[in-house]
Amino acid sequence: MTLNNQLKTVCVQPLSYLTLSMITTIISAPSVLAVTWQNSFHSPEQSAERLTPQPNINITEPKIAQLQQDSLLQERSQFIQQANAQYSQGDFKGAEESLRKFIKRFPEDAFGHYQLGNVLFRQEKLEEAITSYQETIRLKPKYALAYNAIGIVYASQSRWDEAMSEYRKALEINSDYADALTNLALALWQTNKRDEALTSLKKAINIFKSQNRKEKASQVEQILQKIQNSDNPGVS
Repeated sequence: MTLNNQLKTVCVQPLSYLTLSMITTIISAPSVLAVTWQNSFHSPEQSAERLTPQPNINITEPKIAQLQQDSLLQERSQFIQQANAQYSQGDFKGAEESLRKFIKRFPEDAFGHYQLGNVLFRQEKLEEAITSYQETIRLKPKYALAYNAIGIVYASQSRWDEAMSEYRKALEINSDYADALTNLALALWQTNKRDEALTSLKKAINIFKSQNRKEKASQVEQILQKIQNSDNPGVS
Protein backbone atom coordinates (compact mmCIF):
# COMPACT_ATOMS: atom_id res chain seq x y z
CA MET A 1 0.00 0.00 0.00
CA THR A 2 1.37 3.42 -0.88
CA LEU A 3 1.84 6.15 1.72
CA ASN A 4 -1.06 8.15 0.24
CA ASN A 5 -3.40 5.17 0.54
CA GLN A 6 -2.23 4.42 4.08
CA LEU A 7 -2.87 7.98 5.17
CA LYS A 8 -6.23 8.09 3.41
CA THR A 9 -7.24 4.98 5.36
CA VAL A 10 -6.27 6.69 8.62
CA CYS A 11 -8.14 9.82 7.59
CA VAL A 12 -11.46 8.06 7.09
CA GLN A 13 -11.05 6.08 10.32
CA PRO A 14 -10.64 8.87 12.89
CA LEU A 15 -8.87 8.33 16.16
CA SER A 16 -11.84 8.70 18.46
CA TYR A 17 -15.03 10.19 17.07
CA LEU A 18 -16.95 6.98 16.46
CA THR A 19 -17.07 5.88 20.09
CA LEU A 20 -20.60 6.00 21.43
CA SER A 21 -20.62 7.69 24.80
CA MET A 22 -22.92 8.37 27.68
CA ILE A 23 -24.08 11.83 28.67
CA THR A 24 -24.56 12.63 32.34
CA THR A 25 -26.95 15.42 33.05
CA ILE A 26 -26.71 17.14 36.41
CA ILE A 27 -29.93 18.67 37.60
CA SER A 28 -29.96 21.05 40.51
CA ALA A 29 -32.46 20.26 43.21
CA PRO A 30 -35.12 22.90 43.72
CA SER A 31 -34.23 25.45 46.36
CA VAL A 32 -35.85 25.19 49.75
CA LEU A 33 -37.47 28.22 51.25
CA ALA A 34 -36.68 28.44 54.94
CA VAL A 35 -38.26 30.94 57.35
CA THR A 36 -36.47 31.64 60.66
CA TRP A 37 -38.39 33.06 63.59
CA GLN A 38 -36.19 35.22 65.80
CA ASN A 39 -36.83 35.33 69.54
CA SER A 40 -36.32 39.02 70.00
CA PHE A 41 -38.33 42.13 70.86
CA HIS A 42 -39.95 44.08 68.03
CA SER A 43 -41.99 47.21 67.73
CA PRO A 44 -45.75 46.71 67.18
CA GLU A 45 -45.28 47.51 63.50
CA GLN A 46 -42.47 44.96 63.18
CA SER A 47 -44.43 42.36 65.09
CA ALA A 48 -47.46 42.88 62.91
CA GLU A 49 -45.31 42.45 59.83
CA ARG A 50 -43.60 39.41 61.30
CA LEU A 51 -46.81 37.68 62.33
CA THR A 52 -48.64 38.25 59.06
CA PRO A 53 -49.61 34.79 57.74
CA GLN A 54 -47.43 33.77 54.79
CA PRO A 55 -48.97 32.29 51.64
CA ASN A 56 -48.89 28.51 51.50
CA ILE A 57 -46.03 27.10 49.45
CA ASN A 58 -47.13 24.35 47.08
CA ILE A 59 -44.35 21.78 47.16
CA THR A 60 -46.37 19.13 45.34
CA GLU A 61 -45.98 20.68 41.88
CA PRO A 62 -42.16 20.96 41.99
CA LYS A 63 -41.91 17.39 43.25
CA ILE A 64 -44.07 16.11 40.41
CA ALA A 65 -42.01 18.07 37.88
CA GLN A 66 -38.79 16.63 39.35
CA LEU A 67 -40.14 13.09 39.19
CA GLN A 68 -41.19 13.59 35.58
CA GLN A 69 -37.76 14.92 34.71
CA ASP A 70 -36.04 12.02 36.45
CA SER A 71 -38.24 9.60 34.53
CA LEU A 72 -37.31 11.21 31.22
CA LEU A 73 -33.62 11.04 32.08
CA GLN A 74 -33.91 7.37 32.94
CA GLU A 75 -35.75 6.67 29.69
CA ARG A 76 -33.12 8.58 27.74
CA SER A 77 -30.32 6.69 29.45
CA GLN A 78 -31.93 3.34 28.61
CA PHE A 79 -32.09 4.24 24.91
CA ILE A 80 -28.41 5.23 24.88
CA GLN A 81 -27.32 2.12 26.80
CA GLN A 82 -29.14 -0.10 24.33
CA ALA A 83 -27.56 1.67 21.34
CA ASN A 84 -24.14 1.43 23.02
CA ALA A 85 -24.51 -2.32 23.52
CA GLN A 86 -25.61 -2.89 19.93
CA TYR A 87 -22.84 -0.72 18.57
CA SER A 88 -20.14 -2.48 20.61
CA GLN A 89 -21.40 -5.82 19.26
CA GLY A 90 -21.18 -4.58 15.67
CA ASP A 91 -24.95 -4.52 15.31
CA PHE A 92 -25.06 -1.18 13.52
CA LYS A 93 -28.51 -1.78 12.05
CA GLY A 94 -29.89 -2.48 15.52
CA ALA A 95 -28.13 0.60 16.90
CA GLU A 96 -29.64 2.66 14.10
CA GLU A 97 -33.14 1.42 14.95
CA SER A 98 -32.63 2.20 18.63
CA LEU A 99 -31.35 5.69 17.88
CA ARG A 100 -34.23 6.41 15.51
CA LYS A 101 -36.67 5.46 18.28
CA PHE A 102 -34.66 7.66 20.63
CA ILE A 103 -34.89 10.63 18.24
CA LYS A 104 -38.62 10.07 17.75
CA ARG A 105 -39.00 10.31 21.52
CA PHE A 106 -36.48 13.16 21.93
CA PRO A 107 -36.45 15.00 18.57
CA GLU A 108 -34.53 18.01 19.90
CA ASP A 109 -31.64 15.97 21.33
CA ALA A 110 -28.51 16.97 19.39
CA PHE A 111 -26.49 14.11 20.86
CA GLY A 112 -28.94 11.55 19.49
CA HIS A 113 -28.69 12.94 15.97
CA TYR A 114 -24.90 12.97 16.21
CA GLN A 115 -24.73 9.35 17.33
CA LEU A 116 -27.17 8.34 14.59
CA GLY A 117 -24.82 9.97 12.09
CA ASN A 118 -21.94 7.86 13.46
CA VAL A 119 -23.92 4.64 13.06
CA LEU A 120 -25.05 5.59 9.56
CA PHE A 121 -21.44 6.33 8.59
CA ARG A 122 -20.38 2.88 9.76
CA GLN A 123 -23.02 1.45 7.44
CA GLU A 124 -21.69 3.61 4.57
CA LYS A 125 -24.95 5.54 4.39
CA LEU A 126 -22.93 8.66 3.77
CA GLU A 127 -25.56 11.19 2.70
CA GLU A 128 -27.87 10.16 5.53
CA ALA A 129 -24.97 10.50 7.94
CA ILE A 130 -24.28 14.04 6.73
CA THR A 131 -27.96 14.91 7.16
CA SER A 132 -27.87 13.67 10.76
CA TYR A 133 -24.74 15.67 11.53
CA GLN A 134 -26.27 18.76 9.96
CA GLU A 135 -29.36 18.33 12.13
CA THR A 136 -27.04 18.14 15.15
CA ILE A 137 -25.52 21.47 14.15
CA ARG A 138 -28.96 23.00 13.57
CA LEU A 139 -29.91 22.09 17.14
CA LYS A 140 -26.51 22.97 18.60
CA PRO A 141 -24.46 25.24 16.31
CA LYS A 142 -21.27 24.94 18.39
CA TYR A 143 -21.13 21.15 18.18
CA ALA A 144 -17.53 20.83 16.97
CA LEU A 145 -17.64 17.03 16.81
CA ALA A 146 -20.39 17.17 14.19
CA TYR A 147 -18.35 19.46 11.91
CA ASN A 148 -15.38 17.11 12.26
CA ALA A 149 -17.62 14.14 11.48
CA ILE A 150 -18.93 15.76 8.29
CA GLY A 151 -15.32 16.37 7.29
CA ILE A 152 -14.58 12.67 7.77
CA VAL A 153 -17.48 11.70 5.53
CA TYR A 154 -16.20 14.04 2.81
CA ALA A 155 -12.68 12.64 3.25
CA SER A 156 -14.01 9.12 2.73
CA GLN A 157 -15.18 10.36 -0.69
CA SER A 158 -11.87 12.14 -1.41
CA ARG A 159 -13.71 15.47 -1.28
CA TRP A 160 -10.69 17.04 0.35
CA ASP A 161 -11.52 20.75 0.03
CA GLU A 162 -14.96 20.23 1.56
CA ALA A 163 -13.45 18.07 4.29
CA MET A 164 -10.91 20.75 5.18
CA SER A 165 -13.64 23.37 5.33
CA GLU A 166 -15.53 21.31 7.92
CA TYR A 167 -12.42 20.57 9.99
CA ARG A 168 -11.64 24.27 10.10
CA LYS A 169 -15.17 25.03 11.29
CA ALA A 170 -14.63 22.57 14.13
CA LEU A 171 -11.33 24.24 14.99
CA GLU A 172 -12.95 27.68 15.00
CA ILE A 173 -15.14 26.37 17.81
CA ASN A 174 -12.31 24.58 19.62
CA SER A 175 -8.78 25.41 18.54
CA ASP A 176 -7.41 22.60 20.77
CA TYR A 177 -9.47 19.90 19.06
CA ALA A 178 -6.54 17.59 18.31
CA ASP A 179 -8.55 15.01 16.36
CA ALA A 180 -9.73 17.70 13.95
CA LEU A 181 -6.17 18.99 13.63
CA THR A 182 -5.01 15.48 12.74
CA ASN A 183 -7.76 15.01 10.17
CA LEU A 184 -7.03 18.44 8.71
CA ALA A 185 -3.35 17.52 8.39
CA LEU A 186 -4.17 14.35 6.48
CA ALA A 187 -6.42 16.27 4.10
CA LEU A 188 -3.71 18.89 3.63
CA TRP A 189 -1.24 16.12 2.80
CA GLN A 190 -3.62 14.70 0.22
CA THR A 191 -3.77 18.11 -1.48
CA ASN A 192 0.04 18.46 -1.54
CA LYS A 193 0.22 20.99 1.30
CA ARG A 194 3.01 19.15 3.09
CA ASP A 195 4.35 21.95 5.28
CA GLU A 196 0.88 22.90 6.53
CA ALA A 197 0.16 19.24 7.21
CA LEU A 198 3.31 18.87 9.30
CA THR A 199 2.51 22.01 11.29
CA SER A 200 -0.99 20.74 12.03
CA LEU A 201 0.28 17.32 13.08
CA LYS A 202 2.89 18.78 15.43
CA LYS A 203 0.26 20.93 17.10
CA ALA A 204 -2.04 17.92 17.45
CA ILE A 205 0.76 15.88 19.07
CA ASN A 206 1.44 18.62 21.62
CA ILE A 207 -2.23 18.85 22.50
CA PHE A 208 -2.62 15.09 22.86
CA LYS A 209 0.41 15.03 25.17
CA SER A 210 -0.92 17.92 27.25
CA GLN A 211 -4.16 15.98 27.65
CA ASN A 212 -2.21 12.88 28.68
CA ARG A 213 -3.55 10.99 25.67
CA LYS A 214 -0.31 9.13 25.06
CA GLU A 215 -1.68 6.53 22.67
CA LYS A 216 -3.14 9.18 20.38
CA ALA A 217 0.07 11.18 20.50
CA SER A 218 2.03 8.07 19.52
CA GLN A 219 -0.30 7.34 16.59
CA VAL A 220 0.02 10.86 15.25
CA GLU A 221 3.80 10.82 15.72
CA GLN A 222 3.91 7.76 13.46
CA ILE A 223 1.92 9.61 10.80
CA LEU A 224 4.22 12.61 11.15
CA GLN A 225 7.26 10.37 10.69
CA LYS A 226 5.79 8.80 7.54
CA ILE A 227 5.15 12.21 5.99
CA GLN A 228 8.58 13.53 6.95
CA ASN A 229 10.20 10.48 5.36
CA SER A 230 8.05 10.62 2.26
CA ASP A 231 10.64 12.68 0.38
CA ASN A 232 12.99 9.69 0.55
CA PRO A 233 12.82 7.68 -2.70
CA GLY A 234 12.59 4.34 -0.90
CA VAL A 235 9.51 5.22 1.19
CA SER A 236 6.17 3.99 -0.12
